[in-house]
Amino acid sequence: MFRAILPEGQIVCERYDRTDSGLELYNGDDEFVAFVPYANLHALLDDDVYSEKERSIM
Repeated sequence: MFRAILPEGQIVCERYDRTDSGLELYNGDDEFVAFVPYANLHALLDDDVYSEKERSIM
């Protein structure tokens, strides 16, 4: 699983495709979830390295 971090929140997805202008996000059933322009994307994190139990340093 991945998390797209945006200024207004997060979008969780199973996979993503890169395009020239942003990311296309898909769920576990391979259904389109959202398009995120690179200008609005702060980060794309793999859930293996992200844990809500860990303290944030931000």
